[in-house]
Amino acid sequence: MDQPSGRSFMQVLCEKYSPENFPYRRGPGMGVHVPATPQGSPMKDRLNLPSVLVLNSCGITCAGDENEIAAFCAHVSELDLSDNKLEDWHEVSKIVSNVPHLEFLNLSSNPLNLSVLERTCAGSFSGVRKLVLNNSKASWETVHMLLQELPELEELFLCLNDYETVSCSSICCQSLKLLHITDNNLQDWTEIRKLGVMFPSLDTLILANNHLNAIEEPDDSLARLFPNLRSISLHKSGLHSWEDIDKLNSFPKLEEVRLLGIPLLQPYTTEERRKLVIARLPSVSKLNGSVVTDGEREDSERFFIRYYVDVPQEEVPFRYHELITKYGKLEPLADVDLRPQSSARVEVHFKEQVEEMSIRLDQTVAELKKQLKTLVQLPTSNMRLYHFDHEAPFGPEEMKYSSRALHSFGIRDGDKIYVESKTK
Repeated sequence: MDQPSGRSFMQVLCEKYSPENFPYRRGPGMGVHVPATPQGSPMKDRLNLPSVLVLNSCGITCAGDENEIAAFCAHVSELDLSDNKLEDWHEVSKIVSNVPHLEFLNLSSNPLNLSVLERTCAGSFSGVRKLVLNNSKASWETVHMLLQELPELEELFLCLNDYETVSCSSICCQSLKLLHITDNNLQDWTEIRKLGVMFPSLDTLILANNHLNAIEEPDDSLARLFPNLRSISLHKSGLHSWEDIDKLNSFPKLEEVRLLGIPLLQPYTTEERRKLVIARLPSVSKLNGSVVTDGEREDSERFFIRYYVDVPQEEVPFRYHELITKYGKLEPLADVDLRPQSSARVEVHFKEQVEEMSIRLDQTVAELKKQLKTLVQLPTSNMRLYHFDHEAPFGPEEMKYSSRALHSFGIRDGDKIYVESKTK
């Protein structure tokens, strides 16, 4: 059912969090708060408000009564207004300015690109630490205006905004630690490097689904651009060269990398992809969400040496020579067939008779007796079999159970099968 148009924040708040629709609940973020309200307020002492308000997809277009917002939302710390119809920054400012303890604000999928954010409105956001503007088509001018007024901003989400370029601000945002800017169209490294200039304290950079085609930057410059970067996601980027992977070593604090779905790795097997990347990134402790253990790193580095051992010297990567210094030259692993043996050549002993024959190990004791029936001239019901392994310390083992498979006895080439007639 379509939401009615022209609804205010306060109207939706009263409807959703009335005692009838939002009963008393306990738990983190769910503590009920019934604030003192202005004289004459029709909702006095009636709303059950948690500190985390979720008002997404409610058709909100405006703020409503600011006095009531201030009265009811003084304790609110998180506010989700995503997927509404807010298109005027002035109306958003009216809401935010009356929520003094607000730290998290989600404005995703609101048509806010239809209005201009003025500095007086941007000042209302000053206490926000986490701001989500996904699919809002917010311009870089709007983003810069907000950054200048949010001195404590730590996390910024700018996904699905159709960015093809990055507009660099003259003022750095020293507080930002996480930037989530996936699903745009930032293909050129010259645009990505601007993010390092603007956000020098960046710890986590999520660039998935941006089709970045290469990391074109001198190693020493990369270290200066992103001196604090600990985690980067390049999922489904356009990287197609091992040199791009090697460039990641230039980030001095990098520990975590995500690299699934890039053209470079498509021709390789799953095992090759992970091991070759781990071997090239000696400082990375987590790849694609999985911890790289010391054992896995050593296995990967040894795999890397063997992978390139027969490659012409002019095509061998520099990392190969570093690992040769660490481990020395390694011989290729022996090609060992670990499949279970399907048959065995055994000696069959019956009285004075000895016959060498091949037996299938997937058959049962009962089936072996049928095979031996002609040889020993005994009915299967009068046949007792023993398996003798010359390395076994306890002598022959009677093959008692007719349904037991022969491979479970560990029969190998050269073993002996003794046949005896059951005593009458």
